[in-house]
Amino acid sequence: MKDKDKLQENLSRLPAVDELLRKAEMQPLLECYPRGLVVESVRLELAAVKKKVLAENLQVEEVFSLPVFVAGVEESLKARLAPRLKRVVNATGVVIHTNLGRSPLPAAALKRVGDIACRYSNLEYNLESGRRGLRYDNVEELLCRLTGAEAAMVVNNNAGAVLLVLSALAAGREVIISRGEMIEIGGAFRIPEVIVQGGAKLREVGTTNRTHPADYERVINEETALILKVHTSNYRVSGFTAAVGSAELVQLAARFSLPVIEDLGSGCMMDLSAYGVGGEPTVRQVVETGVGIVTFSGDKLVGGPQAGIVVGRRDLIEQVKRHPLNRALRIDKLTLAFLEEVLKCYLDEKKAVAELPTLAMLTLPLAELRRRANRLRGLIHRRLGSAAGFSAVVKEGISRAGGGALPMVEIPTWLVALQVNGFSASALERFFRSRPLPVIARILDDQLVFDPRTLMNDDYREIAAACEDLLRQL
Repeated sequence: MKDKDKLQENLSRLPAVDELLRKAEMQPLLECYPRGLVVESVRLELAAVKKKVLAENLQVEEVFSLPVFVAGVEESLKARLAPRLKRVVNATGVVIHTNLGRSPLPAAALKRVGDIACRYSNLEYNLESGRRGLRYDNVEELLCRLTGAEAAMVVNNNAGAVLLVLSALAAGREVIISRGEMIEIGGAFRIPEVIVQGGAKLREVGTTNRTHPADYERVINEETALILKVHTSNYRVSGFTAAVGSAELVQLAARFSLPVIEDLGSGCMMDLSAYGVGGEPTVRQVVETGVGIVTFSGDKLVGGPQAGIVVGRRDLIEQVKRHPLNRALRIDKLTLAFLEEVLKCYLDEKKAVAELPTLAMLTLPLAELRRRANRLRGLIHRRLGSAAGFSAVVKEGISRAGGGALPMVEIPTWLVALQVNGFSASALERFFRSRPLPVIARILDDQLVFDPRTLMNDDYREIAAACEDLLRQL
């Protein structure tokens, strides 16, 4: 018999897909998983068996075992249907971590959101008049009370809010902006491109580091629609600098009957300076300068869900509400329910700090952080204490607000720094990151460091469990 014939005869002893599907061992999988996915997984496992037979010149009987094959199909199905979006442990100390979902939401609001999600609601129904209403009516009164604005609305994110406002108020006309504020933030979101996408014409004034009132005044003409001021979010220009504040811009614009629109970015709803976290203007403070509209994110310093919040003068907000793009950017009912619960917390600032995870983390006392760091160090020592050449020490460090908020503010914290013989810092980082419940830490001075500022209560157990698994590899 020729080699080719022997090979074909060998492979022919593999069961066919239909034959495998009729096996009793396969029936539980067909009952638990969609048949189409089971068939695909069977084919993939068969292909893997054939590849091994050919690569290692083995007999089918040496490779194929029905129980092992079925187990492989089941593992494949579980992997294919496993959630892609999953919980992780944030041990980085970056509170508003863009890559890790930004601000965690308050657990106390989940029941309220569940009620809205699983039942009908008055999303766009006015219960007083019995007629159709607007979905942001449900949070407008709260936003006006908290910010001092005349009117408010909400869209899906702050980039959308800026685009909508510019489209509604400046399409076909000029928007004046300082060169020092023409920023790019995460996701290649560039202010100049947003202005153009909004149908407006960009008019730059000043220089990167210095812009004066006269720079704005020189370019105002009959084509000018508004002046745009942008919070610089992720960076600061220091040294020989000059910028025009909101109040001064409002005074200048008023002489020409122009509105000032301010993109505040992260949007701080309360003064955090009493907690040692300062440097960010509150939304109310900006509104009080007289700007026409302020836009900001709901999921950064506000500590809520992803949303773009628009507050300001009633006449301007009404124009924005009527723009056709508003429908494309509208907020959904679950986000609205979460946002309402978050905003209600701000009616009592002590409650906001206690119940909103973002504010609670940012305002944690240093003594409490040290206590938590010592707790984590103790757990690690109990798991790795028998290992040779490991150390876990508590040391001073710095946390970050993240999310483009408070870019220059260094928030003191206490870290737990881990070193293990046989593992580089990058290898340790990969080990913790690759767990079923990933632990995301950071590397500092060739050590893996955990910052308790961003750890939840049950995260300590997860890190301890990871250390137990690490011990088995030593």
